[in-house]
Amino acid sequence: MADRNSHFSLNATAKGSFGGPRLRTHGGRDCRVEKVPLGSRKLAIDWVPGQARRATGISIPDRFALETAQRSPMFLTLVGVVFLSMWLISTHAAAENEIVRSVPENLSVQWEFQADEAIEAAPVVAEKLIFVADVMGKLYAVDRSNGKLVWNHDFDTGFIAAPAVQENRLVIGDVEGNVYAIEADSGTIVWQKQTDGEINGSAAFYKSTVLVTSQDGSLYSFESDDGTLKWTYQTDDQIRCSPTIAGTRTFLGGCDGRLHVVDLETGKGIGEPMPLGGPTGSTVAVAGNLAVLPIMDGAVLSFDWKTAKQIWRYVDEERSQEYRSSAAIQANTVVVSSQKKQVDALSLKTGERLWRYSLQRRADASPVIAGDDVWIAATDGRLIRLSLQEGKEIWKFEIRGSFVAAPVIEKTPSGSVQLYVADDNGILRCFE
Repeated sequence: MADRNSHFSLNATAKGSFGGPRLRTHGGRDCRVEKVPLGSRKLAIDWVPGQARRATGISIPDRFALETAQRSPMFLTLVGVVFLSMWLISTHAAAENEIVRSVPENLSVQWEFQADEAIEAAPVVAEKLIFVADVMGKLYAVDRSNGKLVWNHDFDTGFIAAPAVQENRLVIGDVEGNVYAIEADSGTIVWQKQTDGEINGSAAFYKSTVLVTSQDGSLYSFESDDGTLKWTYQTDDQIRCSPTIAGTRTFLGGCDGRLHVVDLETGKGIGEPMPLGGPTGSTVAVAGNLAVLPIMDGAVLSFDWKTAKQIWRYVDEERSQEYRSSAAIQANTVVVSSQKKQVDALSLKTGERLWRYSLQRRADASPVIAGDDVWIAATDGRLIRLSLQEGKEIWKFEIRGSFVAAPVIEKTPSGSVQLYVADDNGILRCFE
């Protein structure tokens, strides 16, 4: 893989080796899309967090959104925050209100699965299977118990968005703007639709529909069973996050520098979009009536989405930061990771910094919170476990390569807790 240190500069190196529309930034602000030839060393942005959800005591980033407000006033987890913040329970588990509150102290690798190419999106778990996609367009279903391949499908494209699963329906978007709905147990394609831009964030399910964002600036609502387009919500620039769901609303941050709130029943905007002061590719993290969102220009903002008012704005006064991933939230703490190698914990109430942990290299993946721990998957090949309360390093695991996607923490059918993480060598590991 190419060196990832120079993302988002005019001459940045490519983050992946697949073709298709890629986001090229100029001065860190421009969000135009241009084609990058296969193997090109000109940049392609880090895929931006998909989305997350939130659950009591957990946080999940880079991935699917949750309809938690309907199940728990506590909003499960970041649904949205890509991963939001909670990392951890798969969509299926979340639906059953299973919450991973902690991870065992002593973890060891139980099995490894080797994909054909680099993996830059987080895996997703559904019952006995775990699904993961590589950057050259192959989707894999792996047995959680032993790491053996159950099925795979080569789409001859590229995936930097994580899959999303609900019941037996898996949905994933590719770098060419295609959206695929697949039978999770067999890998059979049920329907396929096309958008006009690269898809960076994972899909989210709402009732009988599935929501998909695209760099064409649109949020699409498709019927999950047959792919019929129900409605489209258009913004003024690219959307690279996943939709965050809270009740009958979804939240979107975009390259237009605004926070959008959309009615999921009608597809219409609720009120005027809230100004962010700069573009973002991060997925919104929602906790109660607060929506937290980092922007590329180095600020983390908190809004009361009910009143459409900004509550606080955090900026590092000592050194300007740069945010490409999503926040994680648990209880009264927000955790963010910057491109300047800093992991910061902020007060959800005031935005005041509580602690800081400095990385050797940046973390492109969003932080994940499970119980009393924060998990950071960094590009230096370290998976780091920090104390949520103090930010002290508790445990780490190192590889030769880079972690680009966030880990996933799930309960097994027997009740034990497993952690899954994939790297840019194409290896998916299961820890227990």
